[in-house]
Amino acid sequence: MATSNDFRKGMVLDIDGTLYQILDFQHVNPGKGAAFVRSKFKDVLTGRVLDKTWRAGERVDEVRLERRVYQLLYHADEEYMVMDPRSFEQISLPLSLVGDAAKYLTDNREIEILFVGETPIMVESPSFVNLLITETDPGLKGDTASGGTKPAVLETGLVVQVPLFVKEGETIRIDTRNDTYLERVNTKP
Repeated sequence: MATSNDFRKGMVLDIDGTLYQILDFQHVNPGKGAAFVRSKFKDVLTGRVLDKTWRAGERVDEVRLERRVYQLLYHADEEYMVMDPRSFEQISLPLSLVGDAAKYLTDNREIEILFVGETPIMVESPSFVNLLITETDPGLKGDTASGGTKPAVLETGLVVQVPLFVKEGETIRIDTRNDTYLERVNTKP
């Protein structure tokens, strides 16, 4: 059994029968009194954020998650159909379970799904993704890497700011932690 001293970002806890993921925490050791841990959690299923203060060393119920790689076959409306590449078993995931990862998912992409037992609870966003630019203003002669930025619509519908020299039809790498442009990706063999 874990304690509040073992907290780490991304850890999932069972608090009163509800699964919460740790977003942030801070160990506080005041000059007077006992040490404690301030924490911020997100309800895995609803996305609701909870702030909680723990005594240092207080016991918590850590939930062991299993990561499994699935292939996204397609998505329609509020549903994502995924397949286990080893067993070819297909399961349907609601948009609420996919969450923010939906901004980066394209058909036939491998995704990581977190399971508690046999129940999928969340889709993990990759740290970096390569996406095609479907719409952006054309660059002008003389635009340089040190210049300004312009909005670009990606194949998933996500809008990011890109340098002026980037053109429609190019593939770019995105940092999913803050939705920022990193670099152009060469897709030619």
